[in-house]
Amino acid sequence: MRRLLVLASAMVFFDVAFYAAIAPLLPDYVDRFGLSEAGAGILQASYAAGTLLFALPAGLLAARTGPRRTVIGGLLLFAISGMVFGFGDQILLLDVARFVQGAAGALIWSGSLAWLIAAFPPARRGAVIGTALGFAVAGALLGPVLGGLAAEIGTEAVFSAVMVVAALLALAASRMPEAGVIESQDLRLAAATMLSRPLLVGTAFVAMPSLMFGAVEVLVPLRIDELGGGHALIAAAFIAAAAIEGGLAPISGRYSDRVGRRAPFVTGIAVAAAGMVAIAIAPGLGLIFAALLLASFGAGLCFAPAMTALSEAAEASRLHQGFAAGLANVAWALGQMTGAVVGGGLASAAGFAFPNLVVAALLVLTAIYANRVLSGGYAAPMTVRGR
Repeated sequence: MRRLLVLASAMVFFDVAFYAAIAPLLPDYVDRFGLSEAGAGILQASYAAGTLLFALPAGLLAARTGPRRTVIGGLLLFAISGMVFGFGDQILLLDVARFVQGAAGALIWSGSLAWLIAAFPPARRGAVIGTALGFAVAGALLGPVLGGLAAEIGTEAVFSAVMVVAALLALAASRMPEAGVIESQDLRLAAATMLSRPLLVGTAFVAMPSLMFGAVEVLVPLRIDELGGGHALIAAAFIAAAAIEGGLAPISGRYSDRVGRRAPFVTGIAVAAAGMVAIAIAPGLGLIFAALLLASFGAGLCFAPAMTALSEAAEASRLHQGFAAGLANVAWALGQMTGAVVGGGLASAAGFAFPNLVVAALLVLTAIYANRVLSGGYAAPMTVRGR
């Protein structure tokens, strides 16, 4: 099981690293193609749009063909789209390549999460998901480095490495034994289950911190650039933020295995809201940097409990974990896409502070609701009061 955890963690690390590489490159693309804040948001959100559209089909594929085939297909698709992005010289081509990368990421994440949940016992679920998330966020540490390197030496060389890494991971996955039950779950029953209140609540709890980061990943790089910071500072800010989030995710997951999902989730969402307010009012580069770290601290606390609660709600409802992973992808992608596009659009129309304050208000409302409906103590399935 340890080998599987290492492999799954490596796959999500790889996916997130190349997803996050866009941050230091975004100001260059804005200058090169004459993009507005909204146009930059579309480029950033294209990845999330691909993940959103393919999240549930990826979950279906994991349920019917098994996690192993799902992740191998995702890795091969990611390799092709990464090469196209590296060599693309038109904004539409870059948008499409990012969209296909997002679809590939949906396959990688759905297969990896379903594989892990099937292989490990429920009592370790928070720790296992937190560990995988920690590695994924560590990929976000490497991503800005890759983006900064690509800005200096060219995207062609850096993104060509995608092909090699994807091939090696696909080979490793092909040699790993399958785990879990491959089944043809009735699609109408699965759809009805996914629309039940516990599953919708769990999906929303994963979506909210994702929405925050969708906005942050567009607004903060552009704000740093506006204040005179360059590629190196943007990369350093997101590296430090990812280090905090990645370090906290496995700790928060293990803690939630002991005390339940409510306390770490609510605390994390509240801290993230404070971070967004700080980003909105920060007048200089140093305070923007510190505010981003505060928001990332909150995300590190709340992501693992939210995703674990969603998987438990699926298990309690007899929904295949492939679909649960698909819902997690939907939540992440919808949040990222909405945060990026709406955040960029609101910034264009009303200034930098406004979208940050809107996101902060949504996070506060989420914390209040989660404190009411989530079970306070440990229970295997997520308990939603009033169900």
